[in-house]
This record gives sequence, structure tokens and C-alpha cells, in this order.
Amino acid sequence: MSKVKIKICGLTRVEDVKVVVAAGVDAVGFVFTRSPRQISAQRAQQLVAHVPAGVLRVGLFLDQGPEEVEQVLALVRLDVLQFHGRETQGDCGRFGVPYLKAVAMQDAQSARQAELDYPDAAGLLLDSHKAGEPGGSGKVFDWNLSRPLKSEVWLAGGLHAGNVGGAIAAIRPSAVDVSSGVESAPGIKDAQRVQAFVRAVRQAAG
Repeated sequence: MSKVKIKICGLTRVEDVKVVVAAGVDAVGFVFTRSPRQISAQRAQQLVAHVPAGVLRVGLFLDQGPEEVEQVLALVRLDVLQFHGRETQGDCGRFGVPYLKAVAMQDAQSARQAELDYPDAAGLLLDSHKAGEPGGSGKVFDWNLSRPLKSEVWLAGGLHAGNVGGAIAAIRPSAVDVSSGVESAPGIKDAQRVQAFVRAVRQAAG
């Protein structure tokens, strides 16, 4: 199996950025919408200074106006935008930055419908959040639900070192996305949990 990319989301501290980068992740996520992990654009600007080239910088938004997204982009170099709300394809694609569309996996058609609705998305992030919520529920959705046919799959929702191997075997995603599963408290990453998660992904996809 080809390499599965690892994204760690909800970073709020410089020391945690350094930990996840040292662990060898492929992407880091910053939350700009209501969440215990929400940070300001100014704070994100400080954090991305510690993200080396080759690690994707992802910004998470939810039903925010284009002006708000543009204000973040004016301060923070983001490689990918991640939308968790009811944004249309036009809303997501207007910034000229590749985007991921989060999909609330509620039934067997959730992912297939999103694939039709967002054909130009760089990937679909399959998550356990309720529609219109930012994610981070810490719960796993039913991995037997249908996945997209062609879109790149980023898998989220209750992942941790103990279950990510099974998730990779079931879904065969392009990437896995974790936040609460590597934390000691909301927004506070635990170095040992981060390292264990990365090891588990590498072993499953090796």
C-alpha cells in the first residue's frame, strides 16, 4: 500500500508544532472557527513560522464569509483550506487555494453525494461530526459506509493509535486526520500519543 499521509489538526502551541513536525507528519491543521482549539490569524502566523517546507499548512473554516477567510489568508500562508459547513463548491473554490470538504458521514450516501457536489475538491474529509459542526467529536463513524468512488479520501473521526490501523485497512484512505486522539487536553498535544499514532499509521501502511 502506498504511503498514507498524516495530518494533525487543532494545533495551538509552538511546542506542539515542533513535536508533530519532528514526528514526521505530512500536514498540520489550524482551526479558525468556534472550537476549543480555535486560534486567531495572528497566532497562526506565529505557529506556521515553525512549519518547514514540505509539510502542508491547512486552515479549518465553517460557514464563514469570504472576507473572514481572506483576512486569514492575508496573514497566514495556507496550502489547503478545509471547510466543515454548508459551503457550496463556489464558496470553497473562490480563493484559488486547494480545498478539502468535510463530509458528515451520516448514511451510505453521504460521501457519494459530496463527491457529486464538490467535484473540484482536492479531497473529501470523511468525519463523524454532525452536519454544520466543525468536527473533533472524538467519535468513530461506521467504516462500512460507502466511500467516494474517485475523490481522494482523508479519514477523520475518533482516530487514535489503537484504531488507526484498522481504519486504514477498512477505508484505505490517502490520509488520516487526528486531533483529540493525540491530546492530553483540548488543543494540547501529547508527544507520546503523537509518536504512537505516527508509528501505528506507518506500520499499517508499510
